[in-house]
Amino acid sequence: MKHVSILIPETAVIEAIADPRYLFTAVNEFLQASGKLPLFKVELVAMTKEVRLNNSLFSVHADKLLHEVEHTDLIFVPAISGNVGYAMEANEALIPWIVKQHAKGAEVASLCLGAFILAATGLLNGRKCSTHWLFANQFREMFPDVELVDGSIITDAQGLYSSGGANSYWNLLLYLVEKFTDRDTAILAAKYFAIDIDRESQLAFMMFQGQKGHEDAKIKKAQEFIDGNYQERITVDQLADMLALGRRSFERRFKSATKNTVIEYIQRVKIEAAKRSFESSRKNITEVMFDVGYTDTKSFRDVFKKITGLTPIEYRNKYHKAAPVLQV
Repeated sequence: MKHVSILIPETAVIEAIADPRYLFTAVNEFLQASGKLPLFKVELVAMTKEVRLNNSLFSVHADKLLHEVEHTDLIFVPAISGNVGYAMEANEALIPWIVKQHAKGAEVASLCLGAFILAATGLLNGRKCSTHWLFANQFREMFPDVELVDGSIITDAQGLYSSGGANSYWNLLLYLVEKFTDRDTAILAAKYFAIDIDRESQLAFMMFQGQKGHEDAKIKKAQEFIDGNYQERITVDQLADMLALGRRSFERRFKSATKNTVIEYIQRVKIEAAKRSFESSRKNITEVMFDVGYTDTKSFRDVFKKITGLTPIEYRNKYHKAAPVLQV
């Protein structure tokens, strides 16, 4: 039997505690209904017997305290909420416990912003990780030794798992169900919980934030120019000349400050503007393409799909809703 320990961090998102418990308990029931033995022993584990969440609106009772768990096979680190720095301090005691259990053979899965707690253990250094796209810049600043994968819903780094933002953790849960049982059971769980199995990307949900949380004034000036002139054709040489920097020096400083190349940044600003247009206007693909400074349809389509995971038509159809017709 697989021992599953779901942690109850301070400031946790309660759904990220309840959902894995619900899923793995349900999988046991599926297995029993097919004449098999239940596979998972699921327990809630915490630093105290009761953890109050959402300003004490909810209270969660632990099955075991940290020191009472001698061995576990799989640890879930649920999403945290609110101020990340405060949450990290409040859950500091979880970190050595996770490290100790991992050394004894436990695998660890973080859900959404639970990746911050998992990364704080040091176990992810030099490995890939996913988290909520909105907190990607903050994550990179706090954990530069971890390779954050933009847009990925699931990462599997040799028994250290992580998921993308918010409800995308359901895809990681299904991934682990399939790993520990079989494909048929995972499909049954996906159908029971109405989850789109094998969804691999959160790119379509990402909103580009501009990556300005750095202190390089010249690079910020370049970013502001790009943000304000994305309709035009902007070149790297043009920006370097504007800042009186050599091209190579400018490109190096830009990548260091923003974690994007200059070209990547320009593309992301243009595509973010195109996304907003598709969401709110009735312009066709060609009109939007010209509005954001592209003149080649194939180039625009390729860059758009690379950044969003969808073609321009797919994105417009997904997010643009025509105004309802009023009935007289």
